[in-house]
Amino acid sequence: MVVVQKSADYLQIWPFLMVVVQKMGHYRHWTHHPAANCKIMELTAVFVSLREIIILSMLTEKHPFEPFLPAKARILFLGSFPPQPHRWSMPFYYPNWINDFWRIMGLLFFEDKNHFCITAEKRFDEALIRDFCTSKGLAFYDTACEVRRLRDNASDAFLEVVTPTDVPALLQQIPMCDTLVTTGEKATRVIAETFCCEIPPVGGCIDIVIPGKGIPGHDRESRPLRFWRMPSTSRAYPLPLEKKAEAYRRLFI
Repeated sequence: MVVVQKSADYLQIWPFLMVVVQKMGHYRHWTHHPAANCKIMELTAVFVSLREIIILSMLTEKHPFEPFLPAKARILFLGSFPPQPHRWSMPFYYPNWINDFWRIMGLLFFEDKNHFCITAEKRFDEALIRDFCTSKGLAFYDTACEVRRLRDNASDAFLEVVTPTDVPALLQQIPMCDTLVTTGEKATRVIAETFCCEIPPVGGCIDIVIPGKGIPGHDRESRPLRFWRMPSTSRAYPLPLEKKAEAYRRLFI
């Protein structure tokens, strides 16, 4: 869901930007000098692009999925935020066809990277994935409930977290969970900032305690967890699929 977030800073400069764009278009009509006309057209394009960036920066997105929390979940995977819907191949976690999370799971558990793939249709088998995750005790959500995209793409680098996820509240619903896994740099940094802990090395882990009773602002019981940082399953992360699978294998040893 996309929501218009009224930002005072953006709204204050909006009228000025509109006047500039209108004047650029007006001057272009009465200017006959080719060089000046060309420069005005260039400046107009710049300001129009700036207008689009400002509009984009005023929008926020609510998380499109409910947390997937099997009753006997032992591992909670936390990414950053789903990509835009036009990039989905299914309405579930890691939905982008060119994201390799489910290929890694296929390699690890079935020795077949295409186990969860419906290759002819370029999509993942959601029903098969849900059954698999339930049977293996794998839970899923993301580190943000609401974000602002600073660019119109799927890159974590241009995601601004508006509302972080209440991870302790998620964990209350899966009492058997003892492992927290982040699947990329953005998610890892959000968790580290949230719980004031160190950032594990890629493929490594640290032991942490999730705040609870006795700590100001919390009314839930504290609980120890193993916090793993896994390499991103995006193909933008420069590591072969097999190497990523080796890192993820450590979670299940």
